Amino acid sequence: MAALLFWWNQDLQAQAETFHSIAPAVQAARMGRGINVLSADPIWTDPQRARFKFEDFKRIREGGFRTVRLNLHGFAHMNDDGALDPAWLETLDRVVQAALAADLIVILDEHDYSVCDRDVARCQRRLTEFWLQIADRYKSSPNTVLFEILNEPHGVINDDNWNVILRATLRTIRLSNPTRNVIIGPAFYNSIHHLVALTLPSDDNIIVTVHYYDPMSFTHQGARWNPATAALSGVSWGTRSDYAHVFQDLAQVQTWATAHNRPILLGEFGAYERGDLASRVRYTAAVARTAEAMGWAWAYWQFDGDFIAFDVDRDEWVKPIWQALTAAQP
Repeated sequence: MAALLFWWNQDLQAQAETFHSIAPAVQAARMGRGINVLSADPIWTDPQRARFKFEDFKRIREGGFRTVRLNLHGFAHMNDDGALDPAWLETLDRVVQAALAADLIVILDEHDYSVCDRDVARCQRRLTEFWLQIADRYKSSPNTVLFEILNEPHGVINDDNWNVILRATLRTIRLSNPTRNVIIGPAFYNSIHHLVALTLPSDDNIIVTVHYYDPMSFTHQGARWNPATAALSGVSWGTRSDYAHVFQDLAQVQTWATAHNRPILLGEFGAYERGDLASRVRYTAAVARTAEAMGWAWAYWQFDGDFIAFDVDRDEWVKPIWQALTAAQP
């Protein structure tokens, strides 16, 4: 592990302290509406080919969003000793600085769920290596930078071993960031139905996240990466029962949140483009408004790629989806 020290950014460590702790409930309230960005953008391997432009952060802020969730696939940028590539780190620095300059709250989301689903020991080792470096690198950043331990743990990571991994990883983060707010969700893709199995340490600076794509038959119809729904089409959404189902599901989460005194971030939700637009708009608005009524922060999936809220090629918002998210008038 000592080899990792070589890569820590001395310039950032030398910065004057700008962090002060903030209660997670207060932070979640300030996070408000958010959006996921940069999941598969070329920026991480060749910044010259980036689809996302730094000025898009200003567009996001002006578009009514307060938070960006940066989807980081850090494992692919580590060497055999676990050290993160300096060029990748420099790109990340520029991304974070640009988002903060646009007055956005920034979530650093370690998104390597597709690696972690196959090997528990390797996942835990890589998470430790990743967060040892990232947490120390950003320890002097303002409290508007948050850490999210791992997106959607699943596969060989089950409820029991996830509770062990999250505690060990949080201890690593706390070495350099004793009171920064950290985002943690349950196993099985951050499922609302696995919240009951989530066991958190007695740490006051945790925001709990869940993801919501129910019903998958609607939100993932035609999605080739999901075999159960890849062949589906023509599934609509918007009956009274549909709306009631969303409310009942999210109300269960709020019941858990109240009982455990933890604020909630709805870290992902949305409906894939293969569904009809009118249904997608109804669904998106229903989930967003219900989450807001519960007092949650949320982050839509996603800015660019699929489920898009912003058409990069046309350089404009997908207006019906943007209106559904922001409650803007048509």
